[in-house]
Amino acid sequence: MLLFRIPRLLLSVAALVLLGTGLAQGQTQDSYEYNSEFIWGINKNSSGGLIGGFVFKKSRKMTDRLFETFGLEVMNVKHSQEVRQSARATGNYFIFGKSNYLYSFRLQYGRDYILFDKAPQQGVEIKAVGAIGPSIGIVAPYYIERMVDNSFFVTVHEQYDPNNPEHRFENILGTGNLFEGLGESSLQLGVNLKLGLSFEFGTVKSSVTGFEVGFLLDTYFNKIILMPTAENKAVFPTVYFTLFYGSRK
Repeated sequence: MLLFRIPRLLLSVAALVLLGTGLAQGQTQDSYEYNSEFIWGINKNSSGGLIGGFVFKKSRKMTDRLFETFGLEVMNVKHSQEVRQSARATGNYFIFGKSNYLYSFRLQYGRDYILFDKAPQQGVEIKAVGAIGPSIGIVAPYYIERMVDNSFFVTVHEQYDPNNPEHRFENILGTGNLFEGLGESSLQLGVNLKLGLSFEFGTVKSSVTGFEVGFLLDTYFNKIILMPTAENKAVFPTVYFTLFYGSRK
């Protein structure tokens, strides 16, 4: 599925680059300048859910076109085989076979290079984006609620274990409580690398509105067990889309 999405994403990016090029060439030389920028955004990616996570980035001007950046991404990383299913007894949703969450905190240091400027209140500013940095993965247990002795009135919350005969599909009533088991988490260290294109459409000099698309590689020093009965890995390649908003000065 990911392989089919990548060509469509690249075609969309190419069309936007061509559009931005035309707009940039038609602009006057009265472009506006800024020395620093702070943005935050909501991320959607091929390794996450409906909302993959949140992005924060601070940048400062180094040259007329080059900016130094410091970023933080907070993401919920999913296994490619995760599928939400409804419990037969309750209709509540859960992910059968999942035993751990992976929350990734990615620190990033990088560069933004302005490919095309924008004039005040018109056009689009396009940047090439690159960043690298350490990843801190929080591996938290995935809790389920199951029946005890086939009773709906007696239930227990515990981490899913494929080797536990009581964790049969028909015994599961749903997921555990929000953040349940977070205190039992373990840490995994790794590295992330990001390459992308940023498109800014803001019409006010002091504010930023736009989106970023690209490719990110998140790799850990150890294999992350998200679904014990499936193939697990230490490397998570992903394509992403981030809608962002922020300020400049």
